[in-house]
Amino acid sequence: MGLLSSTRTWIGKTLKLTDAGFWSAYYGGDSVTGKSVTAQTALQLSAVWSCVRLLSETVGTLPIGIFEHDARGGKNAARDHSLYRILHDQPHANLTAVEFWELVVAHIALWGNHYSRISRNGAGTIVALEPLNPEHMNDPEPDEDGNLQFIYNGPHGREELTEKDVFHVKGFGVNGRVGMSVIGFARNSFSISIATEEAAGKTFANGMQTAGFVQADKVLTKEQREKFNTALNEFTGSSNAGKTMLLEGGFTYQPLSLKPEDAQMLLSRGFNIEEVCRWFRVFPWMIGHSEKSTSWGTGLEQGNIAFLTYALRPYLSRIEQAIKRQLLTPVERKRYFAEFNLEGLLRADSAGRAALYSSYAQNGINTRNEIRARENLPPVEGGDVLTVQSNLINLESLGQQTGDQAAKAALKAWLLDEEPPRET
Repeated sequence: MGLLSSTRTWIGKTLKLTDAGFWSAYYGGDSVTGKSVTAQTALQLSAVWSCVRLLSETVGTLPIGIFEHDARGGKNAARDHSLYRILHDQPHANLTAVEFWELVVAHIALWGNHYSRISRNGAGTIVALEPLNPEHMNDPEPDEDGNLQFIYNGPHGREELTEKDVFHVKGFGVNGRVGMSVIGFARNSFSISIATEEAAGKTFANGMQTAGFVQADKVLTKEQREKFNTALNEFTGSSNAGKTMLLEGGFTYQPLSLKPEDAQMLLSRGFNIEEVCRWFRVFPWMIGHSEKSTSWGTGLEQGNIAFLTYALRPYLSRIEQAIKRQLLTPVERKRYFAEFNLEGLLRADSAGRAALYSSYAQNGINTRNEIRARENLPPVEGGDVLTVQSNLINLESLGQQTGDQAAKAALKAWLLDEEPPRET
């Protein structure tokens, strides 16, 4: 009843990102610090901004396309499929593929859900995906037939949408219908960070002096207090740090100062960064907080692999499977699937790539032209043939001549007019 009464005034109104009053009521009241946490206030924290930007931009720059299973169990890019151009090049008229997928991941990271309106032509073919603001979307509810219904309170008023009309990518959740919002569940952690930043800012604004008092040998009148406060303002603030204040009439200043490291709240602010990173499953060093961690050599390489495995993979898999379930027909799902290209993230240094490519070419895994394509090099004649090392023989053939070796020996003997060697 408390939640209903607190949100009654918002019924029928369009909710916005800055409506802190509604979100405080929706998520069960203000935070422990009294700070209202919304997506906009949370993004003002550098750690939140960096985590969301890192996740969204990394996924957004990964190419995605539609692929088809071939008869041998491999895959081929289905560039003729209508969805390939939409997903790979331009999902919406006003958005590039990078911008669209950045938006998808940012929505999931903050609100736990992404919604896009599916636009179709007269033949029912998907022609565009229009992103919808997740804060304006009500949680989907099943109708009498079990089909989910979406209510969107957008800028054009209330809209009722069906599952066929909405591309919905869910984040981590427990009910199977919607993902859980990080903004809602992390409000206490984020509010502490916001309060800490404000306290640090006020400390700097006061010239690094957190507190102090002036002792007088008599009771001041109202006029004297106003005169003293006016004079004191000339010596407060970071721009006035270092000035010497003259005290007269029996005044004595007693400072209550902190050490610089305490005044900047380095320890608590550093902990807040780590706390924010836990919510987004991002390594602190990846957003510039390199304390107690390494960002060089093998540590960087293994960290990138761990980031891909534990932070990005859940987003990529959710998007790929949502595309297959919602944008492909039941018949198409047997042949086609969506997949991100992770080649760029897994690319090692020059020496590492050379060793990998050499192994692939010598063991018949990739052709020379396939390897050259990965390095954006043009194909060469004869480079489409798989090759293997020819000096490897099985153990049973050790000490015996192979057919090729016997032919070479016979040819040599014929040229020298000698008796060909006998087979052993």
